Amino acid sequence: MKPIHVQRLTRVQQAMRDEGMAQLIVSDPASLWYLTGETVDPGERLTVLVIDSGGSLRWVKNELFRLDADDIPVLTIRDGENGIRTLAEDLMPDGVIGVDGNWPSRFLLELQAACPRTYVNGSGPVDRVRAVKDEEEQRLMRESSAVNDRCMARLAAWLREGVIEADAAEYLKGLYREEGCEDVSFPPIVAFGPHGADPHHTVSGAALAEGTVVLLDIGGKKDRYCSDMTRTYFFGDVPDKAKEVHRIVCEACGTAEALVRPGVPLADLDRAARRVIEDAGYGPQFTHRLGHFIGQTDHEAGEVSVSSPLIAEPGMIFSIEPGIYLPGEFGVRIEDLVLVTDTGAEILNRLPHSPYMEDIGGTNV
Repeated sequence: MKPIHVQRLTRVQQAMRDEGMAQLIVSDPASLWYLTGETVDPGERLTVLVIDSGGSLRWVKNELFRLDADDIPVLTIRDGENGIRTLAEDLMPDGVIGVDGNWPSRFLLELQAACPRTYVNGSGPVDRVRAVKDEEEQRLMRESSAVNDRCMARLAAWLREGVIEADAAEYLKGLYREEGCEDVSFPPIVAFGPHGADPHHTVSGAALAEGTVVLLDIGGKKDRYCSDMTRTYFFGDVPDKAKEVHRIVCEACGTAEALVRPGVPLADLDRAARRVIEDAGYGPQFTHRLGHFIGQTDHEAGEVSVSSPLIAEPGMIFSIEPGIYLPGEFGVRIEDLVLVTDTGAEILNRLPHSPYMEDIGGTNV
């Protein structure tokens, strides 16, 4: 195994011991790659990594999935064989067994019947380790976010009167392909006018017209790591109300970002951003948490919300994305990804928050 995988496994095993787990069954494909470097997506077939808190590990896998990590022992299952029996026979005779939350219940229920033991949700140890990105992951997240900056600028500059939301989303996907991305992080949100008041709008056949507030929430996946950014632009002359709302959201975003440093409760970030919006009279129109964690998937375990128990640690990467949504009128959201450093924070997105397209080299009409 590569040293980076050994380091990650060591951190997971320490987290297992902290939670009193003797063994952990890992099935999530993203976590399997993170811990071993192997790309495995077994679908309906049984393939898991079994980790002992004391140090050893092995695959229990269907033989159809040939893996390169031959330094990890393998218990092979033939197609049609009872893989649960093989797994049950390999488990320790006592101790708590963690099972990650992605494992299908049909496997877990059969294992509980075949091997009556104490089973717990075992996602925590891996999730906590994945939440703190190592140097290689930080590099990949910087590169992915730089691509996203370029794609956002190009998309904003490309917009013209009459363009429909769905076509803009397809154009964006082409930009990501040009930049070497393997996929989008999530279906792009291109929302014109009133559609921006829906935080999770699905692109439609709506056409862009003069005097429209345009909300763009986009991300691409490059070298397995996701980007995510939202900008809100003015296409032509928009009402003063839209300009004021944009100013408020920018202030909320900047206020929260300025507080990010090790030791700060993430709940405080949400409160700070929310207070700016509430003081401006738009509290009920900020309808979601301030942010989410991100990495191999666009939403990873961990959130920036008033109920979050998490404390900022160096290596954490999460979004800061306040918004104000006015049904029937428009929506404004500004989103950056933030990396917690040893002394403060690094904003991974360099594109200005300005709503004027010419400020990023595009046009305003």
